Amino acid sequence: MKITHEIKDQTFTIHLNGELDASSSVLLDEELSKPEIMLFKKILVDCDRLNYISSAGLGVFISHLQRFEDAQIKLIFYNMQDKVKNVFEILGLDLLMTIVSSYDEAMTIANE
Repeated sequence: MKITHEIKDQTFTIHLNGELDASSSVLLDEELSKPEIMLFKKILVDCDRLNYISSAGLGVFISHLQRFEDAQIKLIFYNMQDKVKNVFEILGLDLLMTIVSSYDEAMTIANE
């Protein structure tokens, strides 16, 4: 799993590349726990190259969800592959989290 981020237009975007499993979820947790991430009101998660997500990976997002909501930070997932999106849908996480098809759609929602 490779996790990178970029900052553009007051938006923090995380790019996930590979498989998000128990071992790599630690890296994601470290990324989402950085204090400077709370300075942004929009966090986008690019899932285009995310091939797999385990319950540990989902747990990391869930564990930060309330903190972001309390800080009125929008967390938006985009470019999610069908097999990964199915995992979110089976667990009902698509009802708790914003998942859209493209970067443009993510930015539109982020700027509302």
